[in-house]
Amino acid sequence: MTTFDDAASRALFNQVASHAASLGLFDFPVATHEPKNAPGNGLSCSIVLDTIGPVQSSGLTATSIKVVFKVRIWNSMLQEPQDGIDPNQLAAATTLMNAYTGSFTFGSTVREIDLLGEFGDSLSAVAGYIEIDKRIMRVIDITLPVIVNDAWTQGA
Repeated sequence: MTTFDDAASRALFNQVASHAASLGLFDFPVATHEPKNAPGNGLSCSIVLDTIGPVQSSGLTATSIKVVFKVRIWNSMLQEPQDGIDPNQLAAATTLMNAYTGSFTFGSTVREIDLLGEFGDSLSAVAGYIEIDKRIMRVIDITLPVIVNDAWTQGA
């Protein structure tokens, strides 16, 4: 029996977004899509799907999977004071990553957040710049690998 069906996959996505929003870190609602326009001044967050694939701990009748999300923290590179941009982003990223490391769960089908990279990518973050809407944005991309137990039923 497949446990990671349409409802479960949507619920997981919503749980990731609502968790980020519940921490009160962002000046805008958490988006579950890549923004088409540059966010305004202040911290914003978007969550998008990165990769999906089976993990080696699957059993004989069901396949467990890794669902990797990109949690992107956005800020205008020209926001004032500029000396606050990276410290604000670092604080938001480490607060999120601490919450993922703690007692955070996404429901009964989720085994774990792959903190240390047991199945490939670990919980990590990379900072960079993105141009959107002719504005340069400072971003931090958090890689959030989620292991889902017995997601798909194996057949003969």
